[in-house]
Amino acid sequence: MKRHTLLHILLIAVLALGSTTACDMAGPIAFGPTTAGSQQAARDNPTPVTTLPQVAPTATAAQPAAAPANQLEAQVESVYSNAGPSVVNVTSQMISYNFRMQPIPQEGTGSGFVYDNAGHIVTNYHVVQDAQSISVALANGSAYTATVVGQDPSNDLAVLFIDARDLPPPLPLGDSAALRIGQFVLAIGNPFTLQRTLTLGIVSALQRVIQSPDGSFIGQAIQTDAAINPGNSGGPLLDLQGRVIGVNSQIVGVTGSNVGVGFAIPSNTLRRVVPQLIATGRYPHPWLGMDMLDITRQAAQILRQVGVDIAVDQGVLVITVTSGSPAEAAGIHGANRNVRIGRSQLGVGGDIITAVDDQSVTAQEDLMLYVDTQKAIGDTIRLKLIRAGKEMTVSLTLGEQPQSQ
Repeated sequence: MKRHTLLHILLIAVLALGSTTACDMAGPIAFGPTTAGSQQAARDNPTPVTTLPQVAPTATAAQPAAAPANQLEAQVESVYSNAGPSVVNVTSQMISYNFRMQPIPQEGTGSGFVYDNAGHIVTNYHVVQDAQSISVALANGSAYTATVVGQDPSNDLAVLFIDARDLPPPLPLGDSAALRIGQFVLAIGNPFTLQRTLTLGIVSALQRVIQSPDGSFIGQAIQTDAAINPGNSGGPLLDLQGRVIGVNSQIVGVTGSNVGVGFAIPSNTLRRVVPQLIATGRYPHPWLGMDMLDITRQAAQILRQVGVDIAVDQGVLVITVTSGSPAEAAGIHGANRNVRIGRSQLGVGGDIITAVDDQSVTAQEDLMLYVDTQKAIGDTIRLKLIRAGKEMTVSLTLGEQPQSQ
């Protein structure tokens, strides 16, 4: 299902003509591989060292380890002590080419965690995307060549395998549906190659929607202010019982570093996706088979100005229906004529979807997330739509999304 087309982009541009300013607000930034550039900058600009007078050491009695100040501190220490060894460092190697077509080796780093006793490691898809080789380093310093068992770009998840003995214990999965805003959470990972770094924060919000590496949507994401930086990608977000309640994936920020707004893929998505990745190497997504355009009040006004009869101010307009798709089998109608908007043309006259299973649909995002998170291949959904000014309901049986070539 395509998210954007040239016509969609042009329509959005037309809507923005009245604007006199543009906001430089950065959107969610997926943590890509971290290069060695920042390390080189540190070597090129060392911190000045001040020489201090030498003072003879004074003999002191050995001090016992300080006791935790409170229950929260004790829980945090316990989680790190128990879960820390099961967090791994993932290093990916890839080859790019310069303008002379000369190969240039590149290296990226991220995080992951031990999923089971068989040697499976969970991380983000974007951590290992396009990698020619991957290595996984454990907390004890041992490193192993890893192979990709399965990956799901739409949920930004990947499963690796390492042939290792005496693995640290797998991290248990918690129930992300039971999370509460304000609940304490911990992130463990390898930001800026600083291995097994611990940060503490809270659940800032729930049910966020973030964009995945393939341009689709990840729903029900967890927002947290626990410090997450490049290199944390793929590492666990844990509750105070040491259970994985998310996989750290993205941040919002103008510099690509932490500003207190990070996102994690919920653990209940892992429960649904990871077993499929281990079993088959891929996760089958439900599929509608149609290309759509969001209808907003402004979009409806523009369409009416060019002679299109739009009966509603919100919903999604069906532009094209894929041949042989579930949408075609359900009798969904796509555009039957074109109108000129600016210097381009837009297909109009198709069905306008306003609800799915009695839940309001105001944008493609609503429909896509409902299908992907609440339904499975073979399920039937009811779509309420408007066709030629008349409201009607059709049933659609979900198919399997074709694999990208």
